[in-house]
Amino acid sequence: MMLRSEEVRKLAPEMDPLRMGMGWKVSDLSKPQVMVESSYGDSHPGSAHLNIFVEEAVKAVDENGGKAARYFATDMCDGIAQGHDGINYSLAHRDAITNLVEAQANATVFDGGVFIASCDKSMPAMLMSIGRLKDMSAIVVTGGVMEAHELPKKYVVDDPACRINELLTLEQIGKFDAWEKTGVIPNEQLDYYKQHACPSCGACSFMGTASTMQIMAEALGLMLPGTALMPSTAPELRQAAYDAGKQLMELIAKGIKASDIVTKESFENAIMVHAAISGSTNATMHIPAIAHEFGFEIDADTFDRLHRGAHYLLNIRPSGDWPAQYFYYAGGVPRVMEEIKSMLHLDVMTVTGRTLGENLEELKKNGFYEHCDELLREKSKLFRRTIDREDIIHSFEHAKGTEGSIAILKGNLAPEGCVIKHTACPKNMFKAVLKAKPYDSEEACISAVLHGEVKPGDAIFIRYEGPRGSGMPEMFYTGEAICADPKLASSVALITDGRFSGASRGPVIGHVSPEAAAGGPIAFVEEGDLIELDVENRKIAIVGIRGERKTPEEIDAVLAERKAGWKGFESKYQHGLLKLYAQHAVSSMKGAYME
Repeated sequence: MMLRSEEVRKLAPEMDPLRMGMGWKVSDLSKPQVMVESSYGDSHPGSAHLNIFVEEAVKAVDENGGKAARYFATDMCDGIAQGHDGINYSLAHRDAITNLVEAQANATVFDGGVFIASCDKSMPAMLMSIGRLKDMSAIVVTGGVMEAHELPKKYVVDDPACRINELLTLEQIGKFDAWEKTGVIPNEQLDYYKQHACPSCGACSFMGTASTMQIMAEALGLMLPGTALMPSTAPELRQAAYDAGKQLMELIAKGIKASDIVTKESFENAIMVHAAISGSTNATMHIPAIAHEFGFEIDADTFDRLHRGAHYLLNIRPSGDWPAQYFYYAGGVPRVMEEIKSMLHLDVMTVTGRTLGENLEELKKNGFYEHCDELLREKSKLFRRTIDREDIIHSFEHAKGTEGSIAILKGNLAPEGCVIKHTACPKNMFKAVLKAKPYDSEEACISAVLHGEVKPGDAIFIRYEGPRGSGMPEMFYTGEAICADPKLASSVALITDGRFSGASRGPVIGHVSPEAAAGGPIAFVEEGDLIELDVENRKIAIVGIRGERKTPEEIDAVLAERKAGWKGFESKYQHGLLKLYAQHAVSSMKGAYME
């Protein structure tokens, strides 16, 4: 088998002296060439520790017959970008990272790559990059999840969304911020929460987008079994980085490429795991975008189809009680897969060189589950309570739910669809008729919520926040402000063509497509229009005009009249990345990738 790097050297031998000038040996040129790509950077705790794993992977490659080169495509932090226009860059920079990795890989040409990331957009970006580079061998290492902070008694509050109240995790800050603004808690208490919500490096400690996409990487077969979502401080994670570099050399030697591992069946497995973990709604954009790079068509409707009848097992925040680090203590992705084994394609190939089914059998023999059980017992001692793994990952027979965790709703308000995480939505809001209260920006909407302008029974809209509007930022703080008010938490829906953080709770509906900036019906909703929400029947529709019920034909006529008077939308971004993204992004229902 001729290596990809050998083919390039035949065409461009003049590159060899350049490498010699970097201290390479002549013998290095005959070895498999490996890129170790990461989103390492100092700007935030999700990526600041990744160089530890980079060095382990480089060491493993160099000690096992290869020559490694470090590459970096650092990411931004959605948490730091919240509350200002920086969040508009969040989704667009997923594609910017993918483009950079593509250029780095193809400018030199490698035989394989170790891809290392932790967070919301860097994880899907690395997976998209592997899709573009699918003709080389690839393996993923994730940076794990940050620890939860154990609160002193004076700062433990009764949070009805979570029974394990003495553990602080970052997704609670939005609610606590709203409580401080409305006088429920003092500023000093909010400051304490802010200063202790990120006690270590790693992804945010809840089942947000970062944690979800780490799990998706393993579910697709691109990670060593059991290594997704380990605590970032765990010594096992450092070892996993070394083992991944070593295993990549095996993949290169056997000629196993990324395209041999990631198939249509792999994506179906990942979506079934997504249903079982009540994963972030953002995965309905990222998985289709990743599939697109691999040459498959997966859309949001695929999620809806596979989630129907799927067993939802995970008791992890934000729709459960435990911080995300406990996912690993309960057995991680392999434990979830064991429980839903009957719903998986067990014959798919993985980076071990074995099938998924073979991996699961091997884990039963090699002590993996016993190790996890011991970690959970140690945590039980520290936590002063007995914790059973089924407190965290329910069994298939005793699932938390049997209809997956998300639904794709359609109707005259969202002809292409929109998404709701129904496991985090109050049951009384599954079927409701609400009065529309539209806002053309998140800033205007959250101000209305905090100043008491939003009333029970309202459907508040935030529009012009889709990919072509403002880059599709998160509407996290508005959703948290609603959930922080008991009068609104189970009586108000938030509907947007933007998206939500994986931390979002309550009746929040995002990704409305077509978006307002593209002339979708959401642009023509007016105050007082009646909005019907029917989660079970997957329906979201405008059913009345200014408080009066109308027939579908009458509503179509009104919307057509309103559209005729619409002045259109012009983005405030007239140059740079967000201009390019607005011009080239496809619908969020297809993946919001640039084409």
